[in-house]
Amino acid sequence: MAIVGGGAAGLVAAWAAASEGARVVVLEKMEKTARKVRISGKGRCNITNEANMSEFFKHIYPNSRFLKHAFAEFFTGEIIALLNKYGVETEVERGGRIFPKSDKAADVVQALLKWNAEQKVEMRYGCKVERLITKDGTVTGVQALTNNESLEILGKRVIICTGGCSYPATGSNGDGYRLAKEVGHSVSPILPALVPLETEGNLAEQLQGLSLKNVTAIIWVNGKKVKEEFGEMLFTHFGLSGPIILTLSRTVTEELRKNNKVEISIDLKPALDEQKLDTRLIRDLNEHGKKKVDNIFKEWLPSKMIPVFIELAGINPNKECHQVNSKERRKILVLMKDLRIKVIGHRGFKEAIITSGGINTSEIDSKTLASKLIRNLYFAGEVIDLDADTGGYNLQIAWSTAWAAASACKE
Repeated sequence: MAIVGGGAAGLVAAWAAASEGARVVVLEKMEKTARKVRISGKGRCNITNEANMSEFFKHIYPNSRFLKHAFAEFFTGEIIALLNKYGVETEVERGGRIFPKSDKAADVVQALLKWNAEQKVEMRYGCKVERLITKDGTVTGVQALTNNESLEILGKRVIICTGGCSYPATGSNGDGYRLAKEVGHSVSPILPALVPLETEGNLAEQLQGLSLKNVTAIIWVNGKKVKEEFGEMLFTHFGLSGPIILTLSRTVTEELRKNNKVEISIDLKPALDEQKLDTRLIRDLNEHGKKKVDNIFKEWLPSKMIPVFIELAGINPNKECHQVNSKERRKILVLMKDLRIKVIGHRGFKEAIITSGGINTSEIDSKTLASKLIRNLYFAGEVIDLDADTGGYNLQIAWSTAWAAASACKE
């Protein structure tokens, strides 16, 4: 059996198949396996999430139910148990995210490699698969390039685990899509996902480096509210980033692809409705009547935001609080509840955590992960048109689909 790609999905698929007696070769074009896993979670590796299956489905797009069988076979408990068996202890953090206790992604990779070594899996590095070899609608092997030499590697079954296009320096440059297309598969539009957003004007640049916690970011498309997320975000020199922005980015990139007008609204005080916030503003302005406006803002906002905010509100910073009229107070309130920024683009695959789009799930058997078009060809991981929010969901897709594909190959 040939497995194309030695990342998260490839290594699990190889181990699962080899443990049942299959002779397995992993074809990895880079000089090291699982490079993307090594940098995931900022080098800590967010292995999975403790959420139950129903909750998992809420975080996966565009067709989460496709994973029902794969998750039923191999889910969070299984990957954690296997890692524990090979010395990787885990712990649960905020949002149900599960990490190795060592905080080292490399420990996860070493466990994966140890599994494969024990099962005598053959690893071929610097081996780029150029095309799939097929005969009479059946895959019979691959043609690969290694050390500038072209060779055929025959195998009864082939699993494509090449990843997407994100972080191309790790080897993910879309090879799997090309291989699938060449044998007749269709690929839905490929876009960066979990990616920072670029915004109009210099507001973000003025606030670059400022991290906001416990705020709500809302997507507006052509004036209509579409989606929102609560949590932490970050201003950068080009626009917006941080957890809630990355989560919203999938929707944003898709809407921008359709040439729709996209705005992000930031609610700086989501715990207060407009009436309660207005009551607080009135109270604070009255209690500190002799204070300058720029001083009272310290009660409401991070210091870096104050001069920018005052400028947006059009209020004289030297004005005393008791001089702020109802129209100016209303302006402050609106900006606090709806700081609106137009999105004009997004960063590229070099900065995207994952890829949205991929090989169409309608052309893959959800139980076996086998191609419906070519016999003995399987897919696993990010190369499939499945992606998810941050929080360990994407790696679990890789683990589960890899296991399901390898299990089907054993039959």
